[in-house]
Amino acid sequence: MNNFDQHKNELDKKGFSIVKSIFNAVELITLIKLIEDNNFDFSERQLLNRFPEIQEVIFKNELFKGLYSTICNKSYFLSKAIYFNKPSKSNWFVSYHQDLSISVKEKKETKGFGNWTTKKGQLGVIPPLNILENTITFRVHLDETNLENGGLKVISESHNKGIIRIDENFEKSNFGNEVVCDIETGGVMLMKPLILHASQKSISEKDRRVIHLEFCNQELPMGWLEKRRIC
Repeated sequence: MNNFDQHKNELDKKGFSIVKSIFNAVELITLIKLIEDNNFDFSERQLLNRFPEIQEVIFKNELFKGLYSTICNKSYFLSKAIYFNKPSKSNWFVSYHQDLSISVKEKKETKGFGNWTTKKGQLGVIPPLNILENTITFRVHLDETNLENGGLKVISESHNKGIIRIDENFEKSNFGNEVVCDIETGGVMLMKPLILHASQKSISEKDRRVIHLEFCNQELPMGWLEKRRIC
């Protein structure tokens, strides 16, 4: 039985942790076939609402269930699910940022919630800090990921600095040490949404396919759009 306590401790301390491959070849092929059969583009939102079969594959994996139960107690639920791909030799990069926007059911002006957006008919808002501090992201990697195919870079321990203003005066070295996140096929990256992260252009022939799952334990006045009880 795997002991994932070290990953929980590392996540709390550094804001991220990398778990070696826990999905086998059959599970990965099944997930990739679901994606290919449904013609996903570079990204797909409300992933588990639309394709609950993906949840079934991920949460039937005993190692993943063990990891999840170590990191998240029973008060947690799914709050967002997205599929991302950076195809081979993609020429875009993403500069340093934090994941601040959450997906909600309705627009309800509430103290502490601001910067409302609508993207493809989906409402987003930046919530109070405690919502973000109580959110944990699991990134399931369907491909080996490194700097060449647009793997993430993070600033270790930057998740402890609140919401960081990214402007012309931003200097990443002021917030911690940069780490390149190399992840095995079938591996999982745990991260706090407040950690500063970025990705380079891809110079590889390989895709970088990721299933991005966010979990939170805080309720909202306007309701979570994608709330799902997992366990």
